[in-house]
Amino acid sequence: MASADTVLALDIGGTKMLAALVRGNTVLDTHKVPTPRSGDPRQWLQALFAAIASWQGQYATVGAAVTGIIDDGHWSALNRNTLDIPENFPLVAMITELSGRPVLAANDAQAAAWGEYRFGAGQNEDMVFLTISTGIGGGIIVNGKPMFGLAGHFGLFRVADDVAGTLEDRVSGHWIANQASGHQSGATAREVFEAAAAGNEWASNIIKASARQTAQLCRNIHLALDPPRIVVGGGIGLAPTYLDTVRQALEGLPPRLAPKIHAAALGESAGVVGIADLAKNHRKIT
Repeated sequence: MASADTVLALDIGGTKMLAALVRGNTVLDTHKVPTPRSGDPRQWLQALFAAIASWQGQYATVGAAVTGIIDDGHWSALNRNTLDIPENFPLVAMITELSGRPVLAANDAQAAAWGEYRFGAGQNEDMVFLTISTGIGGGIIVNGKPMFGLAGHFGLFRVADDVAGTLEDRVSGHWIANQASGHQSGATAREVFEAAAAGNEWASNIIKASARQTAQLCRNIHLALDPPRIVVGGGIGLAPTYLDTVRQALEGLPPRLAPKIHAAALGESAGVVGIADLAKNHRKIT
């Protein structure tokens, strides 16, 4: 018999699909595969559920955290450079069919924000969460409740009317890798950080440029929302030296205007832990 306390949590981003059995803030088991860059999400989900078929019967509820936006159980992309999916894909209905369990879906960064708020660096204090990864996502917790819909999609901020693209197109892992192409063909964002650690000035300059944009975003969030803390996670946000570089870009600000930045504590588990808690306690939270 399925445990009422165990949730099947899915975290589908631009780089990976992570499935996890979660109880409270404990991840009991995981299965991770790269996110396909083409094809139909229906096929991705069918393959994922086939891979975790042995978990059937061990969970009572399913939570799905995905890049993009969820409206009435339907999933749409907001930046197709991060992950290109069909408009209004019936995500909740599809997962309900595959799992036979009740399903809650939310944006992945909003779910991670809740995970950090409940069990990580948020320490149950109102906060803004930023994930700097393949793209840029975010979540906002106000008065102990998460904001859903478009709230927190900071990566989609416009840089300027005369500049093509969005903020995440000039900060994220995709951007870092693209900027490296003239220096190290085929380099990933991770390899750019490795090159910077090895003393390559071109790599350090790319990372500094990204970090300056993130610092500016944190300043704007601080001015708009005045959150007690801004928690930063994601593969880029938690990469060695990145947050220190962001903080350096904020040096010299008057104390009242300086955002309070904290490193995320849950790592890549933030999304699955957060969506599991949201799925299990949805009625209480909303």
